[in-house]
Amino acid sequence: MSTHVILVRHGETVWHAENRYAGGTDVALTARGHAQAEALADWAEQAELAAIWASPLTRSRETAQPGAARTGLPVRVDRRLRELDFGVAEGLTRAEMRRRFPDDLAAFQHDPVAHHFPEGENPVDAGDRYLAFLADLRAHHPDGRVLVVGHSTAIRLALCRLLGLPPREYRRIFPYLDNCALTEVVLRDGVSSLLTLNRPVTPGALK
Repeated sequence: MSTHVILVRHGETVWHAENRYAGGTDVALTARGHAQAEALADWAEQAELAAIWASPLTRSRETAQPGAARTGLPVRVDRRLRELDFGVAEGLTRAEMRRRFPDDLAAFQHDPVAHHFPEGENPVDAGDRYLAFLADLRAHHPDGRVLVVGHSTAIRLALCRLLGLPPREYRRIFPYLDNCALTEVVLRDGVSSLLTLNRPVTPGALK
């Protein structure tokens, strides 16, 4: 038996246009973000899902809600799915960081795990909590397909851990995740496989 997990980054937010770092900050979806959530719902309606999970942050829950309405499944919320907290970098653009703390930014760019932003969450801890969630998910849904709506950095850290890749390389190996794109991982006993990465959402995707 295997659990198919569809990892999805939330829809576009109001900070996307300026590329501001939104970790633990609760920012809202744009109109485009809500449209992306509806496209995700079109897919979810045909995906034969066993459950829908989301981060507690508003942008994640609002992305998951249209799919829940179409499938009749509740949006289950787990705090372990929240985004990495970026500490002093929260709400800032890269240019603003370069002006305010250039040394911290340079260290982060060299190794974002060993040199995560001051006052932010350790990415190792974020990976631990995400993997703990996925282990519980596997136990509850040993043979089903589950949609998990979360956040870019947390998902990329989890992918590195699942696939045995060095977490410090998450920004290089997985440079970006598109809003509401589909990344499918298969979880079996002690084995994880990546089936698709960053696939645009369409009603027939992953069929």
